[in-house]
Amino acid sequence: MSNNYDIKDIRLAEKGRFRMQWAAREMPVLDQLEQRFAKERPLNGIRISACLHVTSETGNLMRVLQAGGADVVLTASNPLSTQDDVAATLVAHYEMPVYAIKGEDNATYYQHIKAALDFKPHITMDDGADLVGTLHKERRELLDGIVGGTEETTTGVIRLRAMAHDNELMFPVIAVNDAMTKHLFDNRYGTGQSTMDGVIRATNVLVAGKRVVVAGYGWCSRGIAMRAKGLGADVIVTEIDPMKALEAVMDGFRVMPMSEAAAIGDLFITATGDINVLDGAHFAAMKNGAIMANSGHFNVEINIPALEGMSGEVRRVREFLDEYILNDGRRLYLAGEGRLVNLAAAEGHPSAVMDMSFANQALAAEYMVKNHASLKKTVYSVPEEIDHEIARLKLAAMGVHIDVLTPEQEAYLNEWRMGT
Repeated sequence: MSNNYDIKDIRLAEKGRFRMQWAAREMPVLDQLEQRFAKERPLNGIRISACLHVTSETGNLMRVLQAGGADVVLTASNPLSTQDDVAATLVAHYEMPVYAIKGEDNATYYQHIKAALDFKPHITMDDGADLVGTLHKERRELLDGIVGGTEETTTGVIRLRAMAHDNELMFPVIAVNDAMTKHLFDNRYGTGQSTMDGVIRATNVLVAGKRVVVAGYGWCSRGIAMRAKGLGADVIVTEIDPMKALEAVMDGFRVMPMSEAAAIGDLFITATGDINVLDGAHFAAMKNGAIMANSGHFNVEINIPALEGMSGEVRRVREFLDEYILNDGRRLYLAGEGRLVNLAAAEGHPSAVMDMSFANQALAAEYMVKNHASLKKTVYSVPEEIDHEIARLKLAAMGVHIDVLTPEQEAYLNEWRMGT
């Protein structure tokens, strides 16, 4: 067992092992990749520093990377997203250095990221770009040894593209988040289900009959709005993009500015990737008893300092629910400290969708090892052939068969002379 780790309690390892095994039942694509990786060892000798949510699904990805020959260190990508029993399992049963404790403070969080960078990685595997950001700001002496990286989430891709635009990104990164097999399924179905799961666990409120305000209508917010509607909510969407707002209207949702929605909403869920989506003016307009939750990566979408400044008292009324008693007597509620509610108050995405997302991570790492010499210092999409292979493997595992073009059909699709 590695001596280099910082976790809550190594005695939780057996519980975490069962949790990982349960998740693996619905991760057949990763299982197939593990078998191939164990034979081919495409990551042999590669050091990977991974900054991801430390969940049972992530644990299974780590197992696959190890099977492929990689030396891996894992740190949390959010202070509240760690499953402590999984962290213990990876240390005890896989001899993996892990730096992650659920509820760790901000200082510890960044100490853990720096410990992962001390590993001197060849590849970074990030979820939110905190690892890459810290590397570029504080550990630039390590940049020469890095061949590339991968990024899991929307917020991280936004940050990395900003770095690339400013010529500050010093190695190629594959935007795993932008793979079709990631954002069409993980973001929509995974975030939709797990966000509502987190809200319900944190509050135990009945969603049916509530006015649920969903901030944004990207892939994650689409899933949240869809699942809230399915639970019987009256869903309102707020947006800044006219195309997405139009799509929300066509999907049957009311669309209005947050300044209007603030006064009538019962439950507010943000998932935009931007800052202060819910701000002081919105808190001032909210009904007594309104509940707020965030499903974006960072705890900046709800302006917590402004909320605290308007409150005379804050108290924890449930395990993952804080009550803010405003100076005017109204009470507003914040779930999961404004962090990703699906991981802070629940267990994150179901393993069936993370199967595809993490297959993208594993194959993107393999691709980076093979092709880094020809890649520029910018953000790349997942190659289409990887996306299609993951979809093919997932369908096969589900027992779903699809048609194949006949030679005549294929020729027709490549023929411009044939008309009506």
